[in-house]
Amino acid sequence: MAPERERDRTPAGATAAGRPRTPRLDQPRPPRRRFLPEWDPEAFGRLSERIARFLGTGRFIVWMTIVIILWVLWNVSVPRHLRFDEYPFIFLTLALSLQASYAAPLILLAQNRQDDRDRVNLEQDRKQNERSIADTEYLTREIAALRIGLGEVATRDWIRAELQDMLKEMEERRGHGGPVVFPAERTERPPGRDADDR
Repeated sequence: MAPERERDRTPAGATAAGRPRTPRLDQPRPPRRRFLPEWDPEAFGRLSERIARFLGTGRFIVWMTIVIILWVLWNVSVPRHLRFDEYPFIFLTLALSLQASYAAPLILLAQNRQDDRDRVNLEQDRKQNERSIADTEYLTREIAALRIGLGEVATRDWIRAELQDMLKEMEERRGHGGPVVFPAERTERPPGRDADDR
């Protein structure tokens, strides 16, 4: 008895009694009932692409030609009570127009999906090209900086020329009675590159 009384009690207070029940925000809503069937658009798109690929093959044309030839031969050559489509072949025309009316939207859907994929690939290619151009510009700047830096580096020929000038200056001092700096006899080499410089 006591539990039934507690269930029948209404909430006390002025605000609790007049407040409508609202769903809780910390819990997900229960799924609503749908009267229409649901389908996965990706699965339908893949199926349409598969059908469109098949419709574009020679195998489909061969099979369709065989079916039409057999259809016409059957409805022309068998006895009248076994024919299901008489000479104007209205049922064949209906079947072919029905097939065409379904094939056209499926092909368009497959083309739209291919266009979306092409757009994504084009965007990725564009970003890759931008990265490649940025890398190329960076490497060009680095090579230019290295060339400028190498322009200021002393080469063997420059050092050799400076040493020869110093040697001539020392020989002149020696001839004037100055102190001998290099007593060893020096061999004259022709200016230019040595075999060791290669």
